[in-house]
Amino acid sequence: MNTTFQPLHLGPYTLPIGQRTVVMGIINVTPDSFSGDALGDDVDAAVAQARRMQAEGADMLDIGGQSTRPGSDPVPVEEELHRVLPVIERLVAPDGVPLPLSVDTNRASVAEAALQAGAHMINDITGLRDDPDIAGVVAKYNAALVLMHILGTPRTMQQDPHYDDLLGEVKQYLQEGIDKALVAGVKKDRIWVDPGIGFGKTIEHNLELLRRLGELKSLGCPILVGTSRKGFIGRILAEARGGELPPPGERVVGTGATLAISVANGADIVRVHDVAHAVEVVRVADAIVRI
Repeated sequence: MNTTFQPLHLGPYTLPIGQRTVVMGIINVTPDSFSGDALGDDVDAAVAQARRMQAEGADMLDIGGQSTRPGSDPVPVEEELHRVLPVIERLVAPDGVPLPLSVDTNRASVAEAALQAGAHMINDITGLRDDPDIAGVVAKYNAALVLMHILGTPRTMQQDPHYDDLLGEVKQYLQEGIDKALVAGVKKDRIWVDPGIGFGKTIEHNLELLRRLGELKSLGCPILVGTSRKGFIGRILAEARGGELPPPGERVVGTGATLAISVANGADIVRVHDVAHAVEVVRVADAIVRI
């Protein structure tokens, strides 16, 4: 799969964008998570997980201090900072984990504190809709930015989501975020886009986005896909088994199928909980499609 994207330099690190699929490991420093991997404010546990993910082949880490599972409410800014900053500080220390760090937040104040503490990227699930000032913060630090599509808020997003033109609406939403970022001074080669699998989508919406993922290439940004352990995979597996919904930890193989399809259809980055498995899947997929 030919691409014009070039490796991305983040501080002392270089991500091989355009050369192979980048694997982003998820660090959830929240007391609750749909995926069953919440670490709360246990900094030691977060660092241990980061070390394990590095050993398993993660290219970078994404740290989140708010749960964005369906039905969740935002936490106070002070609580989000309390969860995220100590982890960043430990990971960027000389004896930390030498990987570029993304922070999953939709607040400019948290983004600023995270980048000042040593993070390299901000992952905004609202695509600059909630707090457009994030773009200026990212530009100030010459950081990178992930813009994701969401319909509604985590609390409301799964309440009968509807689209007249799924791909058209997702693309327009992401393009508006790109435009805001560029006006604020973020460099185009430092912007990634994410269609927001599971964020205001039915099973059918998620599957259509994965089938038509390549259409997002027209936005001119690397594509990040986050399907890991998500509910639509569980529901597909439950139907296939004729039984109950498998818990998140039993959706690893199903996740692998979505990762392989994503790579084949144009994904440049995958955001995952199960790094070792994902690395094997995307390396094989890369060998098939990246020519």
